[in-house]
Amino acid sequence: MNYHNPVLLHESIDGLAIKKDGVYVDVTFGGGGHSKEILNRLGENGRLFGFDQDPDAQENVIDDKRFVLIPENFRYISRFLRFHGVRKVDGVLADLGVSSHQFDEAERGFSTRFDGDLDMRMNQKSKTSAKEIINNYSEEKLAEILFLYGELRNSRNIAKTIVEKREEEKIDTSFQLRKALQRYLPKAKEHKIIAQIFQAIRIEVNEELDVLKEFLEQMPNLLNEDGRLSVISYHSLEDRLVKRFIRTGLFSGEPEKDVFGNSDEPLQKVGKLIVPTPQEIKLNNRARSAKLRIATLKK
Repeated sequence: MNYHNPVLLHESIDGLAIKKDGVYVDVTFGGGGHSKEILNRLGENGRLFGFDQDPDAQENVIDDKRFVLIPENFRYISRFLRFHGVRKVDGVLADLGVSSHQFDEAERGFSTRFDGDLDMRMNQKSKTSAKEIINNYSEEKLAEILFLYGELRNSRNIAKTIVEKREEEKIDTSFQLRKALQRYLPKAKEHKIIAQIFQAIRIEVNEELDVLKEFLEQMPNLLNEDGRLSVISYHSLEDRLVKRFIRTGLFSGEPEKDVFGNSDEPLQKVGKLIVPTPQEIKLNNRARSAKLRIATLKK
């Protein structure tokens, strides 16, 4: 399996402040790059749990008695850790988004570069694929997800065109969708716009923002007193949720204050926002939009 170099590898693991005998979780195991680095820093009594719902990730299981791979969505992190007798952990790493491997497998339908079946499911057992959304969602619903998740201003026109084209013939592949929307893809912005369209559909297929919210809400009760959370995001929708939750403990509104003006946010940020160096971006193009935020429980 071809999994590219993990993004912000040392920075994200440094952010966990690894304890030799600690318990850690890599909720986006993928090719195992981040997990291997965590294991390198753990002592013989340390423990690491990996989460990945993609069956392809099973091919990368690390043969180490300290490691357990849980083949589930990380929205269920607390539930499955309890199954393994773990209620508190010393650190959690999340490298969000789609892995390079998933982008490079044409038949998975994630990439705008290849012609493949419109699938986009990270979990192949999920019922809803990109094909279902493109061919069955109402015009209004399509416009909503394109606007909210793709941040496309002309989402209504794009949705209208999809509905018109699918009435002529079912839209089954990546290139069919691209061809149907060619009028909205001027040469100068073609790659950016089609990427926004694919992103919107992919987020809907995998419920990515709901998963992220459910995951973050579990952190205050899952982390030990000086435990760390290290999150790498790749687009503004994810990063805004992570930044806001670390700052306020909420995804909208502001935290309530007591009579003395104090509020009770569960987390606090550690250090500043970290982005890849120009050298890393040169070596790994996927790193170009990465943002790393680190947090710990508020004292």
